[in-house]
Amino acid sequence: MKEGWKVKPLGDLCEVVGGGTPSKDKTAYYLGDIPWATVRDMRQDNITETEFCITEEAVRSSATNIIPSGNVVIATRVGLGKVCLLGQDTAINQDLRGIIPRDAKTLKVRYLYWWLKSVSDVIIAEGTGATVQGVKLPFIKSLPLPLPPLPEQERIVGILDEAFDGIAKAKATAEANLQNAPALFQNHLQTVFSQQGEGWTMERLDALTELSRGHNPPKSTFSHIPKNGYVRFYQIRDGASDNYAVYVPDSPKLHKMKKDDIMMVAYRHVGRAFRGVEGAFNVALCKISNARRDLLNDDYLFHLIPSQFVKGELLKRSERSLIPSMSIDHLRELEIPLPPLREQQKIVELITVLSCETQRLESLYQNKLNALDELKKSLLYQAFTGNL
Repeated sequence: MKEGWKVKPLGDLCEVVGGGTPSKDKTAYYLGDIPWATVRDMRQDNITETEFCITEEAVRSSATNIIPSGNVVIATRVGLGKVCLLGQDTAINQDLRGIIPRDAKTLKVRYLYWWLKSVSDVIIAEGTGATVQGVKLPFIKSLPLPLPPLPEQERIVGILDEAFDGIAKAKATAEANLQNAPALFQNHLQTVFSQQGEGWTMERLDALTELSRGHNPPKSTFSHIPKNGYVRFYQIRDGASDNYAVYVPDSPKLHKMKKDDIMMVAYRHVGRAFRGVEGAFNVALCKISNARRDLLNDDYLFHLIPSQFVKGELLKRSERSLIPSMSIDHLRELEIPLPPLREQQKIVELITVLSCETQRLESLYQNKLNALDELKKSLLYQAFTGNL
């Protein structure tokens, strides 16, 4: 700790003000013009608007308190550890606390804000509770706040404001690039499948494959552990993970797939595909079996399914507007681009290269995001140990 710095309990330097929720039975309470914040409103660093506004009567009739504009609020229960500044006078609910400096000549609000950000992990680690983690008021008040002279607080705030603004911009760019990488890959796929070179034809999918939807056995028969006489039962969420594996009694009624069959999601996430598994599958999945390997390469078909030629067309024909869903007839009627087998193999090789490059870029951008998060933690640690 630098010379001239002090350390004092947060409760000695600030008022810690709780909140509450007006009665939900009185709709009129929520027709006012006083902003009332919950953790849902803490999506940004500054709360400038809230989902609900309440009346003065609602404030009087409940435990809520109005925290003056420009002060800090922290979540001490739901959303534990989140910290925000208020852009206007705002009432708060019982999951939040307003942290108000007692003396503006001793403690700058924005210094307090950055310090609370730096100890959010400490606050989260202290959380207790069976369903919702929370911390008690005495703990918050006892947090040791390093207190440098006011000019030093202002210097630290200036450095952190500038640094975090730059980090936020770099993070936004990395996040955008991370999201764009799969889209770029799909654009490449669209270009590849749109070539329509010499020897290419358009063929109906049911002329090249065998198609079938699954069967739903009673949920009462599900087992989360393997058993003799049971088979693995695949559902929508099982394509990329074994975390939710279930098993059902083997039965002639089950619809089954082999490892070389392609499984396509036919409900909600229409067009998502996986393969390489054995077992039974439910009605939300569609099995696509290559029936003409003399004309159609397995890998080519597998990459074609999630492309706009199949997935995109199925979404257009979806029977539901809110939750996409397709029928087996939609799939049968689709026409797909069919180049000669040799060219299909070349396309598969190109897609493999593109897929590897996409994964490399995604990993690069994710690593950058992780590094930026670590940089934020490092800056905050240095700032409040006197090393910035």
